[in-house]
Amino acid sequence: MFITGLGTALPPRRYTQTEIWRSLETWDHVQQLAPRSRAILKKVLLGDSGIEARHFALESLKEGFTVTPDAMAVRFAKHAPALAAEAATQALRDAGLEAAEMDGVIISTCTGYLCPGLTSYVGERLGLRPQAVALDLVGHGCGAALPNMRVGQALISSGR
Repeated sequence: MFITGLGTALPPRRYTQTEIWRSLETWDHVQQLAPRSRAILKKVLLGDSGIEARHFALESLKEGFTVTPDAMAVRFAKHAPALAAEAATQALRDAGLEAAEMDGVIISTCTGYLCPGLTSYVGERLGLRPQAVALDLVGHGCGAALPNMRVGQALISSGR
């Protein structure tokens, strides 16, 4: 198994680490953290991590402070299908393939949850064949590429 195409997509709004820290300083949840926890958060955002900026699918950083399950679900449903489909379209273009040629799609996320899964929305946007295998792997975090690759390898090995 090898990768034949790669695509990425970022939300349009970019914030520097300093902008994020300055915004967080005003959030009452951060003020309630223990001093050591605030110091760790500050070091992560302002220290020499190699991360200069982050992209968020938010109108403003303050919008991100609304962390109720309902608000987070609405944001995810609004932005995740478009971003995932954009990345998939770029990967297909990079591979010189059409969506109709795909036998399956595997998507991993720890950011949100949709029912039906994100793969359903992406498959519809891309125009995948109805018989294409669609798997959503939710909650694997930053290391999700590894289990996704294993699942892909298993699907290929199965001959489907």
